[in-house]
Amino acid sequence: STQSTGRFLTLAMISSKIRHRVAPRLKRLNVFTRTLAYSAETLKLAKEAASLLNTSESLLILAGAGIGVDSGLPDFRGNEGFWKAYPPLQRLGISFQEIANPGWFKRDPTLAWGFYGHRLNLYRNTVPHRGFNILLDLAKKKPEGYFVVTSNVDGQFQKAGFPEDRVVEVHGSIHFLQKDGELVPATDLNVEVDLETIRAKEPLPRDRNGEVVRPNILMFGDYYWDPSRTSKQEQNFDFWLTKLPSSSHLVVLEIGAGTAVATIRHMSREVLLQHLNSSFIRLNRRDPEVQHPRPWDGRKGKSIGLGLGALEGLELIAQF
Repeated sequence: STQSTGRFLTLAMISSKIRHRVAPRLKRLNVFTRTLAYSAETLKLAKEAASLLNTSESLLILAGAGIGVDSGLPDFRGNEGFWKAYPPLQRLGISFQEIANPGWFKRDPTLAWGFYGHRLNLYRNTVPHRGFNILLDLAKKKPEGYFVVTSNVDGQFQKAGFPEDRVVEVHGSIHFLQKDGELVPATDLNVEVDLETIRAKEPLPRDRNGEVVRPNILMFGDYYWDPSRTSKQEQNFDFWLTKLPSSSHLVVLEIGAGTAVATIRHMSREVLLQHLNSSFIRLNRRDPEVQHPRPWDGRKGKSIGLGLGALEGLELIAQF
């Protein structure tokens, strides 16, 4: 009836008003509840980091293996961490540094592609965690733009929506093959791996001459890596960085970069010395310490180190 309909609409309007008034309070309560788990110092640092990220004109995201842990990816930290992910290689006594060597594609191609084929399948099936969305939302707001530099070969930034021309993969990408003198996408490649032995089953990927090909990843003791794709990415990055106005406040956000293979940490230092109007934020659960700018460095910004993982740290910062 008309009367019933009127009552329903009135109740709906009242309900909408209640939700409108209560929602902000629930959000504040949620923020308060989540922050109870942290020390006053951690909250202070997270709030300062949020202020820097929200007010800067440009953003550089530097990411190591630690950023993928919250997506379920292994970070291969030490032999124990690596062998936990690959027990068959522990039984063979093969470390990460040993298996990540191009010589295996000649000596034992089924083992080489067993390892890299398993990683390819893993990365394809992994969904980037919510921290990537937080980063992308931040990055899109920067009037002077942003860039991502990562030592990871998993393609997770592109999968999360970062444009290809905004990413530098300094160690290459597992999603490309070195084949017949050029780099080709591995889109159609399917590698079946025996998980008990970490050996790939035939057919293995081969070139026109029947030789087993390899992924476009920089390995240890690698004299055969094709750097052409990474070089183009680095050129794009260098062009962006050198064109930044000296007045542009750049925030360098380093996430999950370890000290064992310190490519990303070295990059942080180089950029901070090059762009003096810059601040630095390090998210690292194990090694969060930062070197604060000294008067003779000439750098104007702050340095903040948060001993939190990628997702936890980004979600905490996003609360402010």
